[in-house]
Amino acid sequence: MKVSIITAAYNSEKTLRDTIVSVLSQDYPDIEYIVVDGASNDQTGEIVRSFGDQIAQFVSEPDRGMYDAMNKGIALATGDVIGILNSDDFYADATVISSVVDRLQATQADAVFGDLVYVNDSDLSKVTRYYSSARFQPRLFAYGWMPAHPTFFVKRWAYEQYGVFQIDYKIAADYELLTRFLAKYHLAYAYIPQVMVRMRTGGASTTNLMSNWILNREILRACAENGIKTNWFKVLSKYFTKVFQLIRRPKPAALSREPALPFKS
Repeated sequence: MKVSIITAAYNSEKTLRDTIVSVLSQDYPDIEYIVVDGASNDQTGEIVRSFGDQIAQFVSEPDRGMYDAMNKGIALATGDVIGILNSDDFYADATVISSVVDRLQATQADAVFGDLVYVNDSDLSKVTRYYSSARFQPRLFAYGWMPAHPTFFVKRWAYEQYGVFQIDYKIAADYELLTRFLAKYHLAYAYIPQVMVRMRTGGASTTNLMSNWILNREILRACAENGIKTNWFKVLSKYFTKVFQLIRRPKPAALSREPALPFKS
């Protein structure tokens, strides 16, 4: 089973090397790594080129934002399964992709996802928040919850059949895509009980009050477009639950090998 991993980058010289190394260090042998750069004006391109042919495809050209870059990567991907890793995130250890393939094969799911941790930008070993996808069910989309998108891997045919990211979303195109795949079209999914990704604090959806306003409006829109009944009260209630993520610490990042059937929404 071939796995394509896509990284969208723009002026990412400070973090991109960690991202790339985390992909190239995976112990799974059949990985196609694609980097799509939005014509950066820093050293991003030089960093990517320094890895030579370890990067299967590198595109550097103007785009219409992060989600447009992701769509370009999806169009180039030839793997059976596609995952997306942001240019300031990195995989938690070398077994992540092997875990993805193992769970897909064991469950015959269409998609898998797991947990991630937010880490301090100046101390990547310091966990500041734990994002567990363990209790996800499609009904939770109405409350502003989704599986951790950087841990989401899905079979390529799903993009071909159900579409890619809607680039008119500024922040929540990943949320809309997951609602479409898991709630509207009912892809079978399985959970991996493993910390798969380490994410630096910050980002478009967490930066300031205006970003959060845009995010929540787009969540409401995504739900409406995909037949999910919700309201402002439900969506904003997720902030109460996030308090518990700040005090939780991850369990050992070991994959449970117990066979599990994929869930259907």
